Amino acid sequence: MEQSSKSVCDQPVFTELFETHAEAVRNLIYYKCGDRDQAEDVMQEAFIKLWDHCKKVLFDKAKGFLCTVANNLFLNQVARKKVRLEYSKIPRSNKNVESPDFVMEEKEFMDKLQRAIGELPDGQREVFLLNRIDKKTYKEIAEMLEISVKAVEKRMHNALKKMRVLIKNI
Repeated sequence: MEQSSKSVCDQPVFTELFETHAEAVRNLIYYKCGDRDQAEDVMQEAFIKLWDHCKKVLFDKAKGFLCTVANNLFLNQVARKKVRLEYSKIPRSNKNVESPDFVMEEKEFMDKLQRAIGELPDGQREVFLLNRIDKKTYKEIAEMLEISVKAVEKRMHNALKKMRVLIKNI
């Protein structure tokens, strides 16, 4: 039997494959899942994989490659849905078990904290957030802001002092 000399990597050949096999691949998946959009997505992903592996796939084997890839993509989606479904069935025992008073106090504290951070001068607020939220070191902050480490330390010290005054009872 003679092998075809067509290369899947040639744009006209790939277009011909798409026009010839797209509907069949889409229908294969549609018959499995019953969802046109999902079937369309899987078909397109299969053709993307064919394009990515065009040097390895012979023209005569392209349809088989597409069907196999599309089927595997579909099965992977089904497996992921099963995992999500199983995970969603696990009872959540650690749901908000705090008292309503605690939740209210926590919200009030967060509001106070946000206001206090908002009242900090720009330089202090920037250093405070970079250090406490983004977990940057003083040296990293100094490099980012193009200031000395000593200036970062001073800004942080002043920010913490002001925060203690603004948020009492910590």
